[in-house]
Amino acid sequence: MQWWRGAVIYQVYPRSFQDTNGDGVGDLPGVTRRLGHLAALGVDAVWISPFFKSPMADFGYDVENYREVDPLFGTLDDFDVMLAEAHRLGLKVVVDMVLSHTSQRHRWFQESRRSRENARADWYVWADPRPDGTPPNNWLSMFGGSAWTWEPRRRQYYLHNFLADQPDLNLHLPAVQDALLDECRFWLNRGVDGFRLDACNCLTHDLQLRNNPPRPADMPPTEAVTPSNPYNYQRHLYNKSQPETLGFLRRLRALTDEYGDILLIAEIADDDSLKVMRDYAGPKAPLHTAYSFALLGPEFDPRHVTGAVDAFHADGIDGRPGRDGWPSWAFSNHDVERVVSRWGGRDAPPEFAKALIALLCSLRGTVFLYQGEELGLPEADVPYEQLKDPYGLNFFPDFAGRDGCRTPMPWEDGDRHAGFSTVDGWLPIPNDHLLRAVAAQAADPQSVLSFTRHFLRWRKARPELVTGDIDIVEATEHMICLVRSLNGRRLMVAIELAGRGGSVALAGEVDEVDEDHRLALGWVEGDRVTLPPYGAVFAWLRD
Repeated sequence: MQWWRGAVIYQVYPRSFQDTNGDGVGDLPGVTRRLGHLAALGVDAVWISPFFKSPMADFGYDVENYREVDPLFGTLDDFDVMLAEAHRLGLKVVVDMVLSHTSQRHRWFQESRRSRENARADWYVWADPRPDGTPPNNWLSMFGGSAWTWEPRRRQYYLHNFLADQPDLNLHLPAVQDALLDECRFWLNRGVDGFRLDACNCLTHDLQLRNNPPRPADMPPTEAVTPSNPYNYQRHLYNKSQPETLGFLRRLRALTDEYGDILLIAEIADDDSLKVMRDYAGPKAPLHTAYSFALLGPEFDPRHVTGAVDAFHADGIDGRPGRDGWPSWAFSNHDVERVVSRWGGRDAPPEFAKALIALLCSLRGTVFLYQGEELGLPEADVPYEQLKDPYGLNFFPDFAGRDGCRTPMPWEDGDRHAGFSTVDGWLPIPNDHLLRAVAAQAADPQSVLSFTRHFLRWRKARPELVTGDIDIVEATEHMICLVRSLNGRRLMVAIELAGRGGSVALAGEVDEVDEDHRLALGWVEGDRVTLPPYGAVFAWLRD
């Protein structure tokens, strides 16, 4: 079986995971030091956010050199040591590859910007101004403002879907594709087990540079974009999700297939991200799997969760979930408010965090856990004077940015630096995070950490939850009932998520209730499943 089907992949944001050299910033030796925590947690793989050489305008997502580790994080030798230790512990390693854009400081862009005649003149997306000198079209950056910046040496604009420091590569050019494949080959040769493809649907653009049309007033904001961002005034038909992207991804898939069971996972953010997920990772698509921001938004309603599941599986045969398309699901990552606060509010109890872990790990697909999610960490309040995120600085006070989910990992509760560093970290560590530190929770059998460790082990022993099909039985505003099935065995999952209890329809005749999942135990009565606050029933059904 392909290792990534149903795997639990843990995202490490290395700046905030573990500092070993006392500069207040996490590093690769710190990742190595804490791999034992991940192995004990029971995850299958680690996804590491970018650690390449970078000026850090967007904290590593602006790559200056794909083949060098930034000195902030260590060296290539440090990476090799980390990779070897992960493999020794049975963990796969997925590297975050940023292929849609580079840093301004990348040597390719430095050459490209010099003139219109040099060898890399067309490696980035350049366009002449309109007759009045304004940008060539109305495309907007996800970080606010125009997606075009003027380059006086060429007397042209260059495209950047994100910061002006992140010029977009021109993947319509075969030479650019070849170069990016070579960068991926470098890491494959070092032994990585997969790539998470950042901003994957931004890899190509409309060659005609057509204006994006206005966004209908009743259309919701683009996923992962704050409502006050002018980006929401457009439908993004031409600056992303172009058909040519799939051609490049097929080339990338052919390359990785040469190396065996290598995972390719796409990050998708779009107006209809679930459709794009199917295009990229559905039946006969080039990638193994994809995740979107469909479950990373502010909406919390179990019906929204089941709607996303149904939408991905809409192309299944005879109304059944498509067996070839394989989704991934995440409730948190480094770009959004932590899920406990986003969906449960500032005072969400630990039981809510446990119920979310159980729900996420019960969906059909590959599971992504973000560092600290296993602790039930809430969003941190970072004062304005300590904000670092350029996105937040641009939209403050309406949107404080992404720093609140990026604060350092709390390892020790008896240390004011939380065991993360010997000095103050690059972002502050809230007191309520100290109370939820790994050391404190490891000693408490009722903690979110203890629950997560147990539940991930429990899940692995139930293959229906790992690779089985899924059928949604019922979803209300605070409860979900679904069935996972594999080889004729059916496991019903019912979870209450609002802390007020209730009942949902029974999915069939119950053969046996599995009581070892460690959530508050519900019960079967007649044709209904009754659930206590944040409780669950996992029950085997008769044929």
